[in-house]
Amino acid sequence: MRVAVLGLGSIGARHLRNLRSLGVSQLLAYDPRPESASVAEAAGAAFFDDPNALFAAGPDAAVVAAPTDRHLPLALGAARHGCHLFLEKPLSHTTDGLDALEREVAARGLAAMVACNMRFHPGPAAVRRLLAAGAAGRPLAARVVTESYLPRWRPASDYRASYSASPESGGVLLDCIHEIDLALWFLGPATLAGAAVLPASGIGLAVDGLAELLLAHACGAVSSVRLSFVSRDYHRACRVVGEEGTLAWDFHRPEVLCFGPDGVARTVAQWSPDWEVNAMYRDEMRHFLDCLVRGDAPQNPLSEARASLDVALAARNGGGRP
Repeated sequence: MRVAVLGLGSIGARHLRNLRSLGVSQLLAYDPRPESASVAEAAGAAFFDDPNALFAAGPDAAVVAAPTDRHLPLALGAARHGCHLFLEKPLSHTTDGLDALEREVAARGLAAMVACNMRFHPGPAAVRRLLAAGAAGRPLAARVVTESYLPRWRPASDYRASYSASPESGGVLLDCIHEIDLALWFLGPATLAGAAVLPASGIGLAVDGLAELLLAHACGAVSSVRLSFVSRDYHRACRVVGEEGTLAWDFHRPEVLCFGPDGVARTVAQWSPDWEVNAMYRDEMRHFLDCLVRGDAPQNPLSEARASLDVALAARNGGGRP
């Protein structure tokens, strides 16, 4: 299989390394910056600074890891050349052009998956599995949180020049969309019932930096989602309250707890404390490649990723300041 990675920033470079470690020997890479050739070379990938030249080389699949505002043009180009698609989150910064992409993917019978690495973290994956097994009874509510500090994400580069800082395609609602995805993954389709959004002015950016969302799910449950990249600590967690118990996960602990009817916390899922963050990125890429081999539908297809994007854009366009 011949796989192309479009965009060689930090996440594109990670995907390139993981593809190599998963045994993909025919790798292609595109980035408009000539200095990115060294990243491709380190992974044994042929480098292109023109996407059309790369598509002419005939990749079977394309990993779109360019800045968010380039996702749709590159994905459409790849699909029109018959490439299966793995797109980094978010799907886009706008819904413009999504219908055309979905039509192209359907007409050509292509697989398309949007990155959802938190679904491959053993914590959220266990919460989802336990919910499906009825471990907490009928779900009533969820709280999904991610808090971090953007200036520390990539210490070697200036966060003010990153795509996260773009007024058009950056901001915490798009950049931290994983938690919106998890809320929908846990409890099903939802509409935005309310949102409060604060700017990232404390770190000198004219983008949304903190958001509180309230979602009303079709199943009758509600969820609240906090997104922040202006918090000085790193906190990531979720809790799902059901009629018969509460499931709880914290990123810093290698376990999922269940509080039963007696209120006592019991460990219901556990993994090695030596688990490494890159494992979820490698596992999601392995899942995508396996789906291509077996002909299965991958997790987080365009329709699900679009649902998360709709929530994020609704909060961005209608979220008020408290």
